[in-house]
Amino acid sequence: MLTRKQYELLRFINERLKEAGVPPSFDEMKDALDLRSKSGIHRLITALEERGFIRRLANRARAIEVIKLPELGANPGGARRGFTPSVIEGNLGKVRANTSAGPDEDVSYPVSVPVMGRIAAGTPIEALQTRSHTISVPPDMLGSGEHYALEVRGDSMMEAGILDGDTVLIQRNESADTGDIVVALIDEEEATLKRFRRRGASIALEPANAAYEVRILPPNRVRIQGKLIGLVRKY
Repeated sequence: MLTRKQYELLRFINERLKEAGVPPSFDEMKDALDLRSKSGIHRLITALEERGFIRRLANRARAIEVIKLPELGANPGGARRGFTPSVIEGNLGKVRANTSAGPDEDVSYPVSVPVMGRIAAGTPIEALQTRSHTISVPPDMLGSGEHYALEVRGDSMMEAGILDGDTVLIQRNESADTGDIVVALIDEEEATLKRFRRRGASIALEPANAAYEVRILPPNRVRIQGKLIGLVRKY
């Protein structure tokens, strides 16, 4: 599934190839998609290549080949665009007090937490907002309010003990304190798991791996979707 921006870029490249026989430049792509910088185009190109829609040809400038287009009936930018945990409904992921137990009984029932897709701990990818399944979590691993889980892809948070393939437990929240590890939505397109810090009037999204760079962004480009409160790992 492509995000709206990924689909728009793929269509623009394909149309330019048909018209001129050569792909557009990065500046032309940036202007066509109304992006602020070419770094956004680099990320979109990488995402399209990883998903098998395009291929970059080695040792040739501006050499991009369109391999396939989305299937007919696909809905880029539709219900699964970006990531919006507000789709969580009902009591899934909510910790409920056990009212049937006696005063001397310690009965804790597992809580069903919805797994809402993937989150990038590396190069940002879109997180899918369709619930794939649920996991049972002991209530003492959760806080108050609503929760959801995401499967981690990438290694940018490995020094914080978060590894590729882990499942992170997220407490739904729209704000964060400096030092929190958060689900951050960037430009309504990219969801990533990073440590949140305020730097003056800007927001820093910090990896926990020296191989990755800190991203400094204005607040209007970042939306907090929740805070990390736990982790599940399979061996």
